[in-house]
Amino acid sequence: MKKDPNKGYIALLGWSLNAIEAAENFDRRYVVVAPDWAEEYCQKHDIPYVSWNFERLNDRSMEIAETLKEMGVDVAIPMFEETVEWAGAINSLLLDNPRLYGQSLLLRDKALMKRRAQLGGIRVGIFEEAHDKGDVIRFLKRVNQTLLKLDGDPNDPIHLKAFDKAGCLGHRVIRTPDEVDTIPDEEFPVLMESHLDGWEFAVEAWIHNGKIAFLNISEYVTLGYSVFVPASPELESYRPQITAQIEKLIKAFDIEFGLIHPEYFVTSDGEMYFGEVAYRPPGFKVFELLERVYGFNAYQASMLVFDPKTSADEVKAFFPKEIEDADGYAGCFGVYPRRRVVSKLEIPEEVEDDPYFESHELTPPIEETVTKRTAFGTHWGLIYFKGDEAARMKELLKHMEELDFYV
Repeated sequence: MKKDPNKGYIALLGWSLNAIEAAENFDRRYVVVAPDWAEEYCQKHDIPYVSWNFERLNDRSMEIAETLKEMGVDVAIPMFEETVEWAGAINSLLLDNPRLYGQSLLLRDKALMKRRAQLGGIRVGIFEEAHDKGDVIRFLKRVNQTLLKLDGDPNDPIHLKAFDKAGCLGHRVIRTPDEVDTIPDEEFPVLMESHLDGWEFAVEAWIHNGKIAFLNISEYVTLGYSVFVPASPELESYRPQITAQIEKLIKAFDIEFGLIHPEYFVTSDGEMYFGEVAYRPPGFKVFELLERVYGFNAYQASMLVFDPKTSADEVKAFFPKEIEDADGYAGCFGVYPRRRVVSKLEIPEEVEDDPYFESHELTPPIEETVTKRTAFGTHWGLIYFKGDEAARMKELLKHMEELDFYV
């Protein structure tokens, strides 16, 4: 597509083929910043590319910002959790705003993030940092004492999460002191949180000039397994409260532009609790699901709101109307093998024959023994569905958990 020199020049931080394809078909100039293994592919396919290995930020870190500045790049967009901090550091130079680096640290460190949210008057569960197993046992006891548990009552679980990894990575649920022994020492320090009973959901909000340009609510059927968009009418009924929460978040974290992906809980009494927020595209291909129902490319949407040269009119013209313009519901299910030993991929007939079934990206198994999942693990591939009814979509995604795809 022809590039417009009056629009911003964008750097994509991290390797994402879907984002590259979106940039190719968009009117902004772009460059991909990725590790050196991507170079050959980029040369072969004429993809503008700069090599950079995203190790920890160090003395050489600002070289990449200087390089991009010399090239005339206006803004850097993080594609993954690991590049959020880099985007903050680079953009603080490109946009001459040193605060952006500090902000990116808040959006990376789960403990700092919760404190900042609390200071902004946002409800969060009880949380603490743990430096060793002893801290975890003490926290588990304290939380359950606070809940007035009696001897013999089952413990309320606590959640352990890595400080700076994406969503489910390193997420463990701990119920007893014995389970604490299974945590490898190298996982510390971790963030510990009390368990929130409630309906967990995620939001994708595109922000331009400090205002919400488009807000999607993603409904989890089972966390780590399945999600669909837009949310069911039951969850959508909370949209006014959810919008108010996002506005609080924008204010608390001083967010002027970009895409945020926060997670929340609604408790049985309708209270809303903040889980965490990410400054990058969500997992589970939610961007692709949004395109199936709304027809806009969510990667291009992010390029639009990140670009300092984008006008308010352009943003308004780009986004559809939430819910009203959605053409049905799109969902996906992450497949985990249910057996310890598998030899082949076999998609159940009832799945392929279902009118909601669209496609899958499952591949035959490479190894026969299925590695035991610690924490949430990584799914083996996704199955995509699309249909007209939220209730039917929900039922279908739930039912997938009972089927074997690897036998």
